[in-house]
Amino acid sequence: MKDLESFEKHVGVSFLDKDLLRQAFTHRSYINENRGLPTGHNERLEFLGDAVLELAITEYLYARYPEKTEGDLTSYRSALVNAGTLSEVASELAMNDYLLLSRGEAKDTGRARQYILANTIEAFIGALYLDQGYDAAKRFIAAHIFHLIDDIIAKSAWIDSKSHFQEQAQEIAGITPSYKVVGEEGPDHDKHFTVAVCLDREQVAVGSGRSKQEAEQDAAEKALKAKGWGRR
Repeated sequence: MKDLESFEKHVGVSFLDKDLLRQAFTHRSYINENRGLPTGHNERLEFLGDAVLELAITEYLYARYPEKTEGDLTSYRSALVNAGTLSEVASELAMNDYLLLSRGEAKDTGRARQYILANTIEAFIGALYLDQGYDAAKRFIAAHIFHLIDDIIAKSAWIDSKSHFQEQAQEIAGITPSYKVVGEEGPDHDKHFTVAVCLDREQVAVGSGRSKQEAEQDAAEKALKAKGWGRR
């Protein structure tokens, strides 16, 4: 793992409490293999950072789009704070190079790592909020996340995939899609769900997510691509 000081330089932030910064990058699995560390894992910071992120995004969208409805703003916000978007931002910031993980978690670079990265950037935002206040956290979010809404709107990535797939399925196939949980793993604090979407007996696609709702959205997105039904 690289020295966290280089990460601070990379993002232009200098923490007053270095333990908070280290904790933001500490996954629960690392604590299990390294007992007695002065700092804990990052789950409480993630909880806090999630709320700070949602507030900052909500303020930004509310001010930028005065003509948009509550429903549209909610969809925009969801697209900005989902695991896929946040993990991409974390990857671009090279957060993966600074993670403190167990040996087992360090070997897994697939879907699970995406969720860890999404959680880590939320934890970092929570740590920054505690260390320097809301304005500092908001500046970080503005610098690295706000601008993504332009591409999301241009690609219609904010549209609710599940609703769109249902509309298309009913219009084209005359069938209402059904969703079924086909996998569930992880402890209660870090559940990952796998969901299949079907049209009658045909399994069209499988998606995954940190909640059943997120997994259903992922499955619907993949089903739209599988069927070639695209976006509105």
